[in-house]
Amino acid sequence: MQIRDICLMREYKFNPKCIFLDLDGTIVDPRQAYFEAAQIGFKAIGQEPPEMKVTFEIPKRMEQGLDLSELVYGDLNKFKLAYLQSYHVLTESKTKLLPNVATALETLSLKAKLALITMRHIPNQMVMKELNCFGIGKYFSSIMTALDTTKPKPSPEAIFKGIQKFNVNSCDCLIAGDSVNDIRAGKAAGIKTVGLLSGLYHHEELAKEDPDIILPDLTKLPVTIY
Repeated sequence: MQIRDICLMREYKFNPKCIFLDLDGTIVDPRQAYFEAAQIGFKAIGQEPPEMKVTFEIPKRMEQGLDLSELVYGDLNKFKLAYLQSYHVLTESKTKLLPNVATALETLSLKAKLALITMRHIPNQMVMKELNCFGIGKYFSSIMTALDTTKPKPSPEAIFKGIQKFNVNSCDCLIAGDSVNDIRAGKAAGIKTVGLLSGLYHHEELAKEDPDIILPDLTKLPVTIY
């Protein structure tokens, strides 16, 4: 963590009424699911899979709509279909709860409404089932997936829906996530933004989006904002 971020942690205090949280890389570790989904996707197009580190570039590029041609040499649409279908199945058994996140969620839920926003294209009931398996579903007042919006993140649509549902002002909300899309969505909605280094993005990548603060992971959020 950079010195600037440490200083911000000491000085930054905020009392949000609603906290929007990402899922993959923020609450759960999806890397094994990413890796196995990539293996299936490459097999579908007859391409030898690259090393694990390279496969983690795929979800980063896909969620930002960036080019995959440097990584995928065969039928790109066929790869994407196989990758996404297998990933959504694999998340049922291959994700892991990030360390000490349950305690952080319990603390945050006592102070604010928690709303989950994920770019996964699956019904929110499936996400709740996953959260309940980890014993954390009870902390969330709302769950929105890509199927609950016409435009997923970085669109602020899901955030605006949450603000309306909880009848709060945008100035009383923040979003915390590991992706540049979380920060972009929060800025588009006019709420506070917190970048987390617990996922696939590096400090430099998140810093380019100019979030209000960058933290190592979600466990640091309760002591930082309250």
